[in-house]
Amino acid sequence: MSQRLTLALEGGGLALPAEGRIAVLYPGAEADLGVLPRDRVVVVQPNYPDHAALKARWTCAVDLPEGPLAAALVIVPRAKALAHDLVARACAAPLVIVDGAKTDGVDALLKEIRTRVTIQGPVVKAHGKLFWFTPSPGAFDDWRAPTPAPVDGFLTAPGSFSADGIDPASKLLGDTLPVELGRRVADLGAGWGYLSSRVLERAKVERVDLVEADNAALACARANLPDPRAHFHWADARDWAADSRVDTVVMNPPFHTGRAADTGLGRAFIQAAARLLGPSGQLWMVANRHLPYESTLTQCFAEVREAAGDTRFKVHHATRPRRRA
Repeated sequence: MSQRLTLALEGGGLALPAEGRIAVLYPGAEADLGVLPRDRVVVVQPNYPDHAALKARWTCAVDLPEGPLAAALVIVPRAKALAHDLVARACAAPLVIVDGAKTDGVDALLKEIRTRVTIQGPVVKAHGKLFWFTPSPGAFDDWRAPTPAPVDGFLTAPGSFSADGIDPASKLLGDTLPVELGRRVADLGAGWGYLSSRVLERAKVERVDLVEADNAALACARANLPDPRAHFHWADARDWAADSRVDTVVMNPPFHTGRAADTGLGRAFIQAAARLLGPSGQLWMVANRHLPYESTLTQCFAEVREAAGDTRFKVHHATRPRRRA
């Protein structure tokens, strides 16, 4: 992205306004925005790990700031509905810049936008494109994400995991959970709250900590779970710390970073679960059957078994967490 933005600004025809705030929507932690004026940039990033990394270098927010903007730069996300919503929201600024990788659908987005407004650019470099336009009033109003409507009885967020309904792996885990889970449960990577809703079916559970990195998904979880036993944490589950040991951890951990498979995420979630649990604590975890988590589970827990499964998924039950020296 930095190469395309630099080329556009240095002879490519893109000129930033001399004054006013510039919003940068949804850059990743690794994004190089150094060519932009630091004192005028507001980075909008609702994903906690990316937000925390970017906050060390930029002014950050979880949503578009109130007040006028001079320009908005949209980094194209993978989810088409989210990309449409970001472009529509960026049109609050008089200059909209769009940058994305081919693998994230920037070509298709460019074609769609070109039917509505006049495009300038594009700058093509490093397997991606950057282009910009002056928005016309109302041209993208229909791209705004609608007010969330319940899906399978739950509110979900565009671009979030399982936005179209209950994830089948999570449902398998929810159906497998035993009656006794202890008084305190942590849901790591809680999303919009499905697994926690199943945990809260148990009257003996006194507290559920929902730990989720996606701010929009967590907002849906708050709406979905008005139960006073539910406590919500915008945080990275890999290093979140509870104020006391928990009895049970439930989770359906992510295994992708962008489009690339990354089983290291799941392994880090398992290690976090072992750290959070008390000596007699238990982990209930669901994963795609092909994912090789068994070695990490046996490193972190004394007893591990497959409690349920089918051709696609497996439910791991692990007990007696091992304490690291």
